[in-house]
Amino acid sequence: MSNIIRAYFNQKAASWDETVAEKDPTKLRRMVRRLNVKSGSKVLDIGTGTGVFLPFVFEEVGQNGHLVALDVAEEMLSRARAKGFNGNIDYLQADAGSIPLRDGLFDAVVCYSSFPHFQDKPRALAEISRVIKGGGKLVICHTSSRATINEIHRSIPAVGNDIIPDRRQMQAMLSRAGFTEIKIADRRTSYLISARKAG
Repeated sequence: MSNIIRAYFNQKAASWDETVAEKDPTKLRRMVRRLNVKSGSKVLDIGTGTGVFLPFVFEEVGQNGHLVALDVAEEMLSRARAKGFNGNIDYLQADAGSIPLRDGLFDAVVCYSSFPHFQDKPRALAEISRVIKGGGKLVICHTSSRATINEIHRSIPAVGNDIIPDRRQMQAMLSRAGFTEIKIADRRTSYLISARKAG
């Protein structure tokens, strides 16, 4: 991810929860259920930001689960860490295109409100595939439609090129990265992709 993106999110960290973050817990709970993870699972949250999604993931994995919260922007991670979430969680500053973790580590990976900002999407998906166990799940989700997200991003110069590709492109990228059972649901109030790593 470029330094411009990192700088943009570092600068936004202080006001993120008040101005940008989704406030509807029902929506977030519905999103995390799509992960369909068992209690005790190991989950990677990429683009964790200020940790908006983390408590909802904890509800699914329970106290025996393990979360790794990854973000490129250290200020975002610092805000997430300061919330003092109760649970087994590690915070990691890294780029989605170069995840410094071993292969086949996670039962599931979630990208909540972060995928458009991956600067090299095919590379990020290849990295995600690498760190997921065979048969593990990937969920890419937003609480707005693809059109709404792309329109918002195009209106902000720093993230103007950070868009969600169309259905055909997403399907192709996910297949090439080794994912199967790809489902893409683009609705007025949500955008959701679920896929499973082959094997």
